[in-house]
Amino acid sequence: MSFKDHFSQQSRAYSRYRPGYPPGLIAWVAAQAPDRRLALDCATGNGQAAIALSDHFESVLALDGSLSQLRNAAAAERVTYVAAIAERLPVPDRSVSLVAAAQAAHWFDFERFHGECRRVLVPGGAVAIWTYEKFRVDTAVDAVIDHFYSEVVGHYWPPERRYVEEGYRTLPFPWPDVPHPPFSLQTCWDLDQVMGYLATWSSVQRFKDSLGRDPLPELRGRLLDPWPRGEPRALRWPIHLRLGHA
Repeated sequence: MSFKDHFSQQSRAYSRYRPGYPPGLIAWVAAQAPDRRLALDCATGNGQAAIALSDHFESVLALDGSLSQLRNAAAAERVTYVAAIAERLPVPDRSVSLVAAAQAAHWFDFERFHGECRRVLVPGGAVAIWTYEKFRVDTAVDAVIDHFYSEVVGHYWPPERRYVEEGYRTLPFPWPDVPHPPFSLQTCWDLDQVMGYLATWSSVQRFKDSLGRDPLPELRGRLLDPWPRGEPRALRWPIHLRLGHA
């Protein structure tokens, strides 16, 4: 299977530290499907979106091209994990109510992915893709994170990252957009959790692979002043969603 794999090396950290999605977002997306029979979660990673969707669908097929990611995915009733890619969906024509991709669609071959959506969706079936930005804490912490993002590991982001930075507004999406309410992801994390999450960034892994050193210890040192004692803080992650119907 050919796909852009930026996360297999850090799949255990990805499973442990990637944030879940707000129930309101999942419920709204599920409500746009014409029925609740089958949902596909493409590039499922550790299965967060798939597990959340399973509360709303009779069955969820969670797909990923990375066997390492699938081995670290959490088991859940009504969720079946399959090694497959978004550009080659392993289901019959007109059999799916919802095709979803959480924090992943920017890696896809857009033409092939949307062609597969047209093939597999039932009439009125929904395509939903969403992404979240950098977390926000306060002015001091945000400034340190923004400097790290742009000036330290900025050169190591894959080019597809620009779609995330642009809030998926420029990502090819050949479906009429359905208006939706605003959504954001909320977490309460200490500094150790934040550092664990940052270790899952593809740019951090590419920095380490290229330079042979880890940029995170230095970042942690810079965060100790604006984040005293590493105590839990409220993090807000703006979410950008696009949804359309077949």
